[in-house]
Formats: sequence, structure tokens, C-alpha cells
Amino acid sequence: MDNEPTANTSTGLLAGKVALITGAGRGIGAAAARLFAREGARVLLAARTEDQLKSVTQEVRAAGGTADYVVCDLADADSVRAAVDRTVNRYGRLDIAFNNAATTIPPGPLDQVREADFDHVHAVNLKGTWLAMAAEVAAIRATAGTGAIVNNSSVGSLRGNPELPVYGAMKRAVNSLTESAAITYGPEGIRVNAVAPGTTLTEMIRAWNDATPGIVEHLNALTPLRRAADPAEIAEAAAWLLSDRASYVTGTVLRVDGGVGA
Repeated sequence: MDNEPTANTSTGLLAGKVALITGAGRGIGAAAARLFAREGARVLLAARTEDQLKSVTQEVRAAGGTADYVVCDLADADSVRAAVDRTVNRYGRLDIAFNNAATTIPPGPLDQVREADFDHVHAVNLKGTWLAMAAEVAAIRATAGTGAIVNNSSVGSLRGNPELPVYGAMKRAVNSLTESAAITYGPEGIRVNAVAPGTTLTEMIRAWNDATPGIVEHLNALTPLRRAADPAEIAEAAAWLLSDRASYVTGTVLRVDGGVGA
């Protein structure tokens, strides 16, 4: 169905696979789009902002990869299902998915979180991930037969998170969905894992640093590697989990945190 060239299809980590990436317009998702395509996957980028999606798609194509995009709002069930359908219609199958998209709210204690903000984070970070997983499992089952899903969590989900309590709670729930799905779909050959990034230089962390000046420097001081991650470093971990080289790994929440959780 697709006549565009695919980079590194014979030797790449994700050679021959079709990948859906949410939140692919910037940050970790955009880094994943570039990396997955370099590693041989045909990628379908999904996010809310079309200009960003176009830019990343063009960049992937210019580098010799195969990419397309669809505008998608994870808070809208029909939009999520349409993104998965678009992937199958475009490339004929779905093998792997990286559920990376997320939103956050201003940092602060639990009692200062507005109900509308709580509902929005729930709709995108938890319900949206659940919707995507359900649609992806159905598509993998109907086309590729077996495959893998990786959800983007956070080290902030692995312990108390007083600065971002609602964000941390939703990501902890994503961990639970990940583990439950791994048990449910493992017998079918569908693996489900998560990555839990530490401090990563995305727009989200920069916004947090703007709201709380010095927070990145503080977090780096608590990190054994003494620095924040580049988004591409998180994408590398997701790529490995999605690849056949991680064929016996499922139900894992993999810390990619510079050692902060050690």
C-alpha cells in the first residue's frame, strides 16, 4: 500500500514494522519518530498541532524515512480510534505503538489543583492512554497478529509526587494499565511495557522550570549522572522495548532516569 522508501529496512532495530506514535509533534515523540524511521519502521505521527506534525513528517521523509501524520486529540475517543484506523489504512497493518502524548498542569500541592485541570489530565494522560491501548491491541490483533506497545510514564509515578500530585497519580495508573495489559495480551504475543523518564529536556519540563525557577538544576543535582536526558535518549529505550530484541520483556516499567531512582 505504500511505495515510499523506508530507511534501513533490512538492518534497523525496527525493520519492517509499522509504528504509531502519539504526541509526535515535539519532544520525546518527535525524537521517537526520527529514530523509529531511521531504524526501519514506517511511522504514523499523531498529535494535536498540525504544523508540528507536518514539520517532523517532512524531516523524516527528507532523511529517507517513511512517515505520515494524523491530527489527534487523546481526550476525544473518536479521534484516538481514527488515528489507529489511519495507520492501518495507510500502511496496511500495525505492529508497534508508542503512547507518548501527555499533558500537565501547573505544579503545586494537591489542594490547589483545579477540578477542571484534574479532569483534563485524567482525560489525556489516563483515559486517552487507555483508549489508545484498546484500539491498538485490536489493530495489532487484526493485522500483524503480534506486536508491542510502550506507554510513556514518569519516575514521578513511582513515589510520592508533591509538586505534581495529579500528574504522578495518572502516570501511576498508566503503570497499572501497562502491567494488566501485559498479563492479558501476553498469551497472544502482544507485549506491553512502559518507560519512566526522569528529568528530560522537553517543553513540559521547561515550562515547569519557568514556573519554578531552578527546578531543573535541583533535579539534576539529585541525579547520579548530574544532567537531564535528551528526548532522544528516552526514545532509544522505547525503541528497544518495541523491538524484537526485547522479545521476552513485558509488564515492565523501565526507569530511564539517570539513576535517580537507585
